[in-house]
Amino acid sequence: MISSRLMRAIRPRLDSHPRLKRFLRRADIAASRMHHSIAEFFPSIIRPAPRQLTVAVTAACNQRCIGCRYGRDFMVGEHLPLDLALDLLDDAAAAGINRVRLFGGEPLLHPELPQMIRRSTSLGMDTYITTNGVLLKDRVDELHAAGLRWLTMGFYGAGAQHEAYTQRPGGYERVVAGLEAARARYAAAIELQLNFVVLRPTCNLETLAAAWSLARRFDMFLHVDIHGYSIPFFSDGPGDEVAFRPEDRPVVQAVADELVRLKREYPQRVSDSMTLLRSIPDWVMKGAGMRVPCDAYELIWVGANGVVQLCDVYFPLGNLHERRLRDMLFNKKHRRACRDAFQLRCPNCTCKVNSRVQKHAASVRRYGR
Repeated sequence: MISSRLMRAIRPRLDSHPRLKRFLRRADIAASRMHHSIAEFFPSIIRPAPRQLTVAVTAACNQRCIGCRYGRDFMVGEHLPLDLALDLLDDAAAAGINRVRLFGGEPLLHPELPQMIRRSTSLGMDTYITTNGVLLKDRVDELHAAGLRWLTMGFYGAGAQHEAYTQRPGGYERVVAGLEAARARYAAAIELQLNFVVLRPTCNLETLAAAWSLARRFDMFLHVDIHGYSIPFFSDGPGDEVAFRPEDRPVVQAVADELVRLKREYPQRVSDSMTLLRSIPDWVMKGAGMRVPCDAYELIWVGANGVVQLCDVYFPLGNLHERRLRDMLFNKKHRRACRDAFQLRCPNCTCKVNSRVQKHAASVRRYGR
């Protein structure tokens, strides 16, 4: 597998050679698939290999999305101090991590977010934020000046559907205004990705068409996020509004089929693999019964209260308020967590499903053709 440090070193040059970049990506996936196949019999070969750091910089949020506990009862009032965040980023770079995702809550509510972006990008790490977009118009200039060149945002519907889910009137107009400002001021200098969130209220052809229209309008990549049934900060809303039911399979299949069609017609705009898109109905309907080995050995997740875990669901490693990240990595506890994650000795989840199915030989045989 291509090491994180090597990826960080060669990525700037690869950006100007897209064919070579695609070839190396395919080669990396193929090597990882072989590694996973062997590890199913010899799990001891799974070792920590952190590539991505995900940081919830604040638990505050300016929306009240149905199903999301941020801003309600999850890490209430927590806010990652700048000094801890900067030390965290230094340690992440030293550990070979090449990608950093800053999210929340709503990351644009953190006043010192630009300083974090500046430090992360100065260390050579590919840095992006996940935002709800409400404050984007107000803060895009300082974020770009700090070095931000990539952001993602979730899609829960357009207009009234968006506002019903986020429970904030006028929010969709502000999201669109933020996207307009980002494109008007920086054109293609900021890469935009729209995450189509597959929940029961959004999983229909009409909502997917609205997401596709928005992605086309603002030249955004389209990515799929699947209902996170086991994520601690995402729980089913009142009356199980977001959770799928057995009778939903036909509409889930129709949405998956449409995503496959879009991928065929616009392979560069739809960022997920065909393998993942074809497997969506099983991920949605089987839930924890979808047993695909996890590659969380490539992850580190940090909460707004300083807690450090392998991923956002499970495997705690420590807390930044007690010791630095560098003292939590590559030790016995970290190695054990990586092996246990691979073997799904955890609540299981729908995180990293795109990379997981591509590295799983049985999934490739089932969904890849």
